[in-house]
Amino acid sequence: MCETTSSAQPRAIMSRSALAAGASAAVLAGGRIADLRRDAWGHGILAVAQAVTAAGAERVLVDGRGAVEALRLEGIEAVTAGEPDVDAYLLYGLPDAQGESATRPVMRLTGRVLSTKRLQPGDAVSYGYTFRAAAKTTVALVTGGYAQGIVRALGNRANVEIDGIARPIVGRVAMDVCVVDLEGASAELGAEATYFGGGGPASAGLARWAAVTGMGVAELVSVAGAHAARGWEA
Repeated sequence: MCETTSSAQPRAIMSRSALAAGASAAVLAGGRIADLRRDAWGHGILAVAQAVTAAGAERVLVDGRGAVEALRLEGIEAVTAGEPDVDAYLLYGLPDAQGESATRPVMRLTGRVLSTKRLQPGDAVSYGYTFRAAAKTTVALVTGGYAQGIVRALGNRANVEIDGIARPIVGRVAMDVCVVDLEGASAELGAEATYFGGGGPASAGLARWAAVTGMGVAELVSVAGAHAARGWEA
């Protein structure tokens, strides 16, 4: 059953195969200490620790003694000090400033279409009416707002992938939702909307987020992952 309220969290869906491949590539590229601070950059510390040590990393860097002890019970050596030397961009499949990534994204951040609404020319959406329709169109209300790490600055400047096509976020991003212009298309209620990650046009979306917000990719993915409902796929 799909969630149908504006308070529904976005989902951070992790790919097991992408994590295994990224861990192997990162360790093969050199280094023995992987950076798993901030809950493995929002990806989930235990699963990433298991993957990266299975690939050959000797230890992982974490935030506190609690994580050290928890991982010790899993037979994984963790430390709270030191310089990580395993390439985190390879490990997590993150894009560089040009939107290029050498490995597949591990995290795919998604929302759901809550409702749709037809707009006439001149109709405005969201707070402050920073977007007005230039022609007849349909917009979708999608779960995910600034409370979940969908940064306010992304309004009118970034895209969301719906049914395999990149559609613009329009108007100001609200606390729990944002508005997406379907540009003449339609969308089913409950349809998945991908903010970043996956294998489609949103794959390198974090690079655009970083360019728009001035924030680092590490910070963006960590915050979004921490405020989403986490799940796994092959």
